[in-house]
Amino acid sequence: MASPHVRRLRLGMELRALRAGRNMTQARVARLIGKTRNDISRLENGQSADPADVLNILEALGVADEQWTVLTAIARDAVEPGWWESVKHIGERQALYANLEAGAATICTYEQTALPWLLQTPDYVRSLAISGAAIEPVSGTIDGILAGRAGRQRNLRRPGGPAVEVLVDELSVQRHGAPAAVLKPQLRHIAEAMTRGGLPNVRVRILPIQAKIRDFLQPRCAFSIYAYPDPGDPRVVAIDTVTSDMILTDEAQVAPYVRMYERLRETALSPEESAKLLIEAADALPGN
Repeated sequence: MASPHVRRLRLGMELRALRAGRNMTQARVARLIGKTRNDISRLENGQSADPADVLNILEALGVADEQWTVLTAIARDAVEPGWWESVKHIGERQALYANLEAGAATICTYEQTALPWLLQTPDYVRSLAISGAAIEPVSGTIDGILAGRAGRQRNLRRPGGPAVEVLVDELSVQRHGAPAAVLKPQLRHIAEAMTRGGLPNVRVRILPIQAKIRDFLQPRCAFSIYAYPDPGDPRVVAIDTVTSDMILTDEAQVAPYVRMYERLRETALSPEESAKLLIEAADALPGN
């Protein structure tokens, strides 16, 4: 399925462009279909997507033929329920990421302080949730978060799933984000997944602490870049912050993150070298 969130954003962009092309205000469109200006604003901002309202707007604007077919299909995608909606207490933030991942063609992620979510073990996920609760309430429950993470991992391993590349800052390996008893098997799990070829659509590369990044640029935050099969859908950048996630779709704002990712990628270790570093880090931890 396509990402409902991204399709809502695309629908809003298309409707806004149609209205502007006809020199009509939101208030006028609202009067034509018997809605409020706020209803039209929410639709154009990707906050809602009522297919009935979309049909009425297309009729009011005189849209027909292929353009009508395309926009009504996008409207249907925008309200399609996702698997994450049936998982109780998954957490709003995780549900957003599951939504963005749905139907993506490629996902490029820079992880600054955590290990790749696609390869996180249940014990590591639980540890992250517990440590995060020390500074803010947990979004969802531990069981819900675990179920959501498992669902995301299954979804991205499906046939035809996206190509995923994760650049992991070595800081997240050397600065322990979980007890040694949890971190040691987690590091080995990632290394084994990469060396045994169990996930052909996933690549993990470590960005060394001593890496010399082109132009001396320094990453300021963790972020993910999503691209979709339909060229009309926007590229999306999700920026991870302490309390919420910032979503960017304007290409002028997305492009700097793409350029940053390219520079980080240039200096990252190969998957084989990365797996070796992870095994060495795991072996250095106490325990078996």
